[in-house]
Amino acid sequence: MAQTEPRLSSDSAANLGLGLGLRNVHFDYLLKHRPKVDWFEAISENFMDSGGRPRYVLDTLAEQYPIVLHGVSMSIGSTDPLDMGYLTRLKALADGVGARWISDHLCWTGVNGMNSHDLLPLPLNEATLAHVASRVEMVQQQLQQPLVLENPSSYLRFEQSDMDEPTFLSELVARTGCRLLLDVNNVYVSCFNQEADPYDYLRRFPMAAVVQFHLAGHSHCGTHIVDTHDRPVAAEVWRLYQLAYEASGGASTLLEWDGNIPALPDCLAELNKAKLCVTGLLETASAIGAPPQRSAVSTPVEFLVPDVRAQTRESV
Repeated sequence: MAQTEPRLSSDSAANLGLGLGLRNVHFDYLLKHRPKVDWFEAISENFMDSGGRPRYVLDTLAEQYPIVLHGVSMSIGSTDPLDMGYLTRLKALADGVGARWISDHLCWTGVNGMNSHDLLPLPLNEATLAHVASRVEMVQQQLQQPLVLENPSSYLRFEQSDMDEPTFLSELVARTGCRLLLDVNNVYVSCFNQEADPYDYLRRFPMAAVVQFHLAGHSHCGTHIVDTHDRPVAAEVWRLYQLAYEASGGASTLLEWDGNIPALPDCLAELNKAKLCVTGLLETASAIGAPPQRSAVSTPVEFLVPDVRAQTRESV
């Protein structure tokens, strides 16, 4: 039977601690060892229409660990009608595993009934804001709880955008009461690709609405960065995470690893760097080299970050 602790309220959510994304390559290890992980995040679409072993694993883990659902197909920004059948199945899954909250992305994934299977960015302006806000309200009514939305990674800025992402999300929270999942890696990826200042982005982000953080690795290609989730967290992302964690007052933190996935103990070792980061036990930022910056950024205070050269190795 799933745990029955209270879910996300409209005002706040408990800090669940440090969690891992639930991946099928780790199922055997998880069932055998029940490792010391605070919580798990499950990809909604991987479980909402399946039974058998995947659902057995999720139900079994839900008896011991808090579970959060994270979706990739809600398409909150699409012009297609919301898929009410999808939302009904999503709510049933959340109820079945006692999910603490349900998250998805500020994006669109398809149009005219076609699914691109990608998280596509939106032009950020008043028309988009009004459209997304109305859909968020419908989703929240269907799910009977606040929706948690994540800032996506992006590679360009639309000419039609006349507000930045922190401003857009602040307005969305004010209009709908939704909550936010701040993906720190996405902040760095998007700001580098758009020649923006990631520290300024975080200073203006509505931190009071953040209930969860994501951490992940990326592929730095020199002229641009790709959000690949296939390697350890980059040094600069650790700097940004420490700033964001302190500014938010602390929120549940999750490590995503989706490609070249290492053994679960190695994932835990990477995740545990977040604990060292927020408790101030790591070396100073000046002790390591960060990825090259293409644009000038304002000088941040000194943040404590891990020596990733000494403590991790690339998984590619």
